[in-house]
Amino acid sequence: MAVKIISKLFISLLILQALFPCRNASIQAAPQNTNLFREYIGAEFNNVKFTDVPINSDVEFHFILSFAIDYDTSSSPSPTNGKFNVFWDSDNLSPSQVSSIKSRHSNVKVALSLGGDSVANGYAYFDPSSVDSWVSNAVSSLTSIIQQYKLDGIDIDYEHFKADPDTFAECIGRLIKTLKGNGVISFASIAPFDDDQVQSHYLALWKSYGDIIDYVNFQFYAYDQGTTVSQFMDYFKTQSTNYNGGKVLVSFISDGSGGLSPDDGFFTACHRLRSQKQLHGIFVWSADDSKANGFRYEKQSQDTFGYSSLEIYYHIYI
Repeated sequence: MAVKIISKLFISLLILQALFPCRNASIQAAPQNTNLFREYIGAEFNNVKFTDVPINSDVEFHFILSFAIDYDTSSSPSPTNGKFNVFWDSDNLSPSQVSSIKSRHSNVKVALSLGGDSVANGYAYFDPSSVDSWVSNAVSSLTSIIQQYKLDGIDIDYEHFKADPDTFAECIGRLIKTLKGNGVISFASIAPFDDDQVQSHYLALWKSYGDIIDYVNFQFYAYDQGTTVSQFMDYFKTQSTNYNGGKVLVSFISDGSGGLSPDDGFFTACHRLRSQKQLHGIFVWSADDSKANGFRYEKQSQDTFGYSSLEIYYHIYI
């Protein structure tokens, strides 16, 4: 009995030593945890507003308007070769509402996401006529939208392609580089998921332009529903290797239809990553769906960033 008690105490001391390292220890690499929380909003036209979503003043908060798409706005939309139009709920998420939420909360930034899964009743394809023409049109049309809405960044969420990976990489890479160089945006993210075609395009982009991509919003909720904490940690490790050097954010889907859900251990995984200094941020798809549950998981996500080392230890091991 005494041996078991001593063994448990020894293990606990090792864990606490890892969580509370000695100040005189040799200098380590800078911690990689952040307090970044991001949420997609506006794709489902259910009247969700910025002001509906709880915002913790201690986090860096990004709303991501979903979506701007380079299709026309006819009843049967067609590709426009980089000429983007607004396809989010602009009645409830207008330029004045962007300005209002940013003035009320100094920690809030707002971005727009490009592409998405669908437009009208069909897929939204990345379908450029040529690299030069697409980039020229995209820079012009997006600059106009971004300046009209006073946005801060862009997110790349194309999921269907009529161009090869190298063309995608060159178009998107040059777009991000030009918008940043012109001072139009201050950050850019990509939103891949575990699909062979999707990954081939985004990994080509990462290989050529990863140094100007600030965040990887990896869609972990695209994995099978019922994902376990252990599987999630393995997936995170795999994608962190794929997007080597990138800030890979963890994610869940509000309706629980895929991946590791908040009710089944998502926050346990977050605490584990934070204890390993690998919690680069959390994002959610989406505010539109979360409206039905009162944004309970948005609150919990943002609270996660404020836990002390002892609280993290409790959530993981007790």
